[in-house]
Amino acid sequence: MDKERRTLQTKIEIRKVENDNGELPYIEGYALKFGTRSENMGGFVEMLSKNCLDNTDMNNVVALYNHDESYPLARNTVPSGAGSLELKVDDTGLYFRLTPTETTYAKDLITNLDAGVVGQCSFAFSLAPSGSEWIWDEDDKVYIRTITAIKRLWDVSIVTTPAYPDTEADTAKRDLEEFKKTQQNELDEVRKRKLAIELELLEG
Repeated sequence: MDKERRTLQTKIEIRKVENDNGELPYIEGYALKFGTRSENMGGFVEMLSKNCLDNTDMNNVVALYNHDESYPLARNTVPSGAGSLELKVDDTGLYFRLTPTETTYAKDLITNLDAGVVGQCSFAFSLAPSGSEWIWDEDDKVYIRTITAIKRLWDVSIVTTPAYPDTEADTAKRDLEEFKKTQQNELDEVRKRKLAIELELLEG
């Protein structure tokens, strides 16, 4: 199952909630947003449909720092308190709220978020079979990939320096090449049929 990653420049906020031990910080924002075109990802742009998460497996999603499993922040199997991750799909996209564990790297992350040094979110996912659609936008002269069905969400990550868009999209690029081949094959068939008709007319 191919795993893909996407990065979103989004507003991430730090808030605090009172608990028995004082104030407990939490981080909230959007891991992904629907209906917004991505940057150019190496010959195409991408959008997420509003229904792409309808049947997504989100039973065991972890929040990470820089997609590094050595730096877990929270998990949505933890019901509340430190280490908990809330995920909620709304009209905008996938909202998250995570309460990081009290680790040194989590405290450093909050400090960097407060200072504005870190401020982007990324998510890792696997596409469902036939979970994307391609079109050619004649006006903008670009291919558009619409993700219509995500099979599984693996993680949401706060990232320091996101990968360049075209390095995040190897799987999508392969998908695009298949789409182009299909388009070319269909065009070839149309040309063959047209040529056959012309030959019949000439012979008649």
